[in-house]
Amino acid sequence: MEQQNVLVVIPMSKTQREKLETGMPEAAFTYGEIETVTEEQVRQADVILGNVPPSKIRESGKLKWLHLNSAGCDPYVKPGVLNSHTVLTTSSGAYGKAVSEHMFAMLLAMQKKLHLYRDDQSAEAWKDEGEVSSMTDFTVVIFGAGDIGRHFAKLAHAFGAYVIGVKRTPGQCPEYMDELHTMEEMEKLLPRADAAVSFLPSTEETKGLFDRSVFGKMKQGSFFVNGGRGDTVCTEDLCDMLQNGHLAGAALDVTDPEPLPKGHRLWSLKNAWITPHISGYYHLPETLRNVVSIATENLRRYGAGEKLCNVVKF
Repeated sequence: MEQQNVLVVIPMSKTQREKLETGMPEAAFTYGEIETVTEEQVRQADVILGNVPPSKIRESGKLKWLHLNSAGCDPYVKPGVLNSHTVLTTSSGAYGKAVSEHMFAMLLAMQKKLHLYRDDQSAEAWKDEGEVSSMTDFTVVIFGAGDIGRHFAKLAHAFGAYVIGVKRTPGQCPEYMDELHTMEEMEKLLPRADAAVSFLPSTEETKGLFDRSVFGKMKQGSFFVNGGRGDTVCTEDLCDMLQNGHLAGAALDVTDPEPLPKGHRLWSLKNAWITPHISGYYHLPETLRNVVSIATENLRRYGAGEKLCNVVKF
């Protein structure tokens, strides 16, 4: 086999780079940053580790394998981005703790009205915001029972919630879920949800899924949590349901549009919690270690001709 050119845009320490290179000692490695990687570097790469912008991937005619540092892959599966011979893998499994803990904290904060008390603090107002709720009384329905959804389920279950998982295909119900269903049963599950939590990816089937009709089937005073993709939600419908009080609150780490523009009414809704799509980045150091570990193992497998982890099926 001729020498393989491996382009790496995942941040790595010297020790991590040395371990990575033992997986393919005969390869030529180039290290760069996502923001500054050049089109020439992309064109010369047989293997890319990291989320090089899709617009630059189009420049590559020899790319055999692209490994993403993200769990999601929707920008890379669009027609014209990758050649038919290019294998695509993800870092699924790296983000479960970080994203689930972030979104769970937001849900707990909404239950206890901490956002309202934070606003009161800013206004120097000593004020009682009234009744709160407890996780022990909640039925939590989680749409997307992958790695992140399973981590969230464990947290909710540990806090005493009744947990219902929803996934695309049938499977065995894990011990930290009380029920497991498929997406076809979504409508009958919504009226049971005190909190509907989404970790769904962006696909043709999920875009705009959470609209006025879906929110209307949820309980009066229930919560919506989205740590998946912003375009799975009809934002204006969500705003309406928050403003009219049908939903008690929404916790969003993703929005549509994204970034959320200044002046958008979602910013000003007191019962909306918004963070700028940061739950799954490297703010939790363990996440980057997980990403590097997955990439290192997959490169070893690639060099040995073994089956890769997290292969995306187009």
